[in-house]
Amino acid sequence: MLDIKLIREKPDFVRARLATRHAGDEQKLDRLLAIDQEWRRALAELESAQAQRKKLAREIGELLTKEQGRAAEQLKEQTKALKTKIDELEAKVRTLEAERKSLLLQIPNLPHESVPMGRDASENRVVREFGTKPQFNFQPKTHVELCEKLGLIDFERATKISGSGFILFTGLGAKLERALIQFMLDLHTSKHGYKEISPPYLVGPHCMEGVGQFPKFVDQYYAVREGLDESTLGKLYLIPTAETPLANIHREEILSESQLPIRYCAYTPCFRCEAGAAGVSTRGLIRVHQFDKVELVKIVPPETGYQELESMVNDAEKVLQLLGLHYRVVLLCTGDMGFASAKTYDIEVWAPGQGAYLEVSSVSNCEDYQARRMNLRYKTASGHNVFPHILNGSGTALPRLYVALLETYQQEDGRVMIPEVLRPYMGCEYLSP
Repeated sequence: MLDIKLIREKPDFVRARLATRHAGDEQKLDRLLAIDQEWRRALAELESAQAQRKKLAREIGELLTKEQGRAAEQLKEQTKALKTKIDELEAKVRTLEAERKSLLLQIPNLPHESVPMGRDASENRVVREFGTKPQFNFQPKTHVELCEKLGLIDFERATKISGSGFILFTGLGAKLERALIQFMLDLHTSKHGYKEISPPYLVGPHCMEGVGQFPKFVDQYYAVREGLDESTLGKLYLIPTAETPLANIHREEILSESQLPIRYCAYTPCFRCEAGAAGVSTRGLIRVHQFDKVELVKIVPPETGYQELESMVNDAEKVLQLLGLHYRVVLLCTGDMGFASAKTYDIEVWAPGQGAYLEVSSVSNCEDYQARRMNLRYKTASGHNVFPHILNGSGTALPRLYVALLETYQQEDGRVMIPEVLRPYMGCEYLSP
């Protein structure tokens, strides 16, 4: 969440930065400022009443010592009336504090000053490209055609099992998925300095709130229950990304400065129910409810946050470079960024069969926005507790990477060549019909 002190001291600055997102959050900010002011007034009144009660208690004690019981009884009557007032003020402060926190959780992060202004994806900025689009002397097939011809995925049986938006990898198709995951984990742990984590796939709502997925996007994720007990529904959620458990590992902790930077990576399946609204019934791997992803998370001092962002983008790019895939890096504009992000790069890989770029990685610096939500701090050498920057990025996401690989390396005879870096994992050079 945003720093309430910044909001109080520079409301016009915060309002102007929020306006660049074109999401209408300025009204929430105005409501927050009003509630915060009312909360501070009520809190001051409560503290004054509590101080008065303590003063009366001392006076009553002194009177009883002097055996002035009648005077003490009169003060006790005042104390009773004051207690009623304090109870009312405490209830008011709690109510206002809850609304204040709720509003703070609904306000997105402020875009960094280096983020280009824009309303939507059409105003994003391509910052660089790698390689060139592959050329074919035949009509390239789509990944759906290739998967069916090579027996890599059984779309019909996946639908029979779980409905639309799910994948059933088979044979070499399953092995290729596993090979890509293992290749990425090995790269990030052995070459890029990340520590591998195998996190839970179910998390509590406090973890979803910590990274900014709740409360705004609560309807986009899968809630589970314990058996038939409806009262347990929403106590746990299937993770939409490994960012959720990874970023929350150190929630409510005070780390030492020497522990930073922290670099974690994890492979997990990811679960998202919002895909259906965008045509998930279409056969293929572009939009699905469950997919695999290798995620990268960093926890770093604020002064190195943006240096670490560029480094994380390079780490994700290296996956595509070693696979020999054409891609571009896109800097998102203010109107297209995620809720918790201060600056985001998307990495889009070229899929010849689709004739389009597909996003396979989104890399963001959330600055201290998530750290404040989960109360994660570190102690500096001077003894101050500071909120760190938290960064996250896909390193990378499947199955769109799978799509690009199949469509890029397809051969005229129907085979698909395996990139050299994957051959030790696959034990073959081609996928053949």
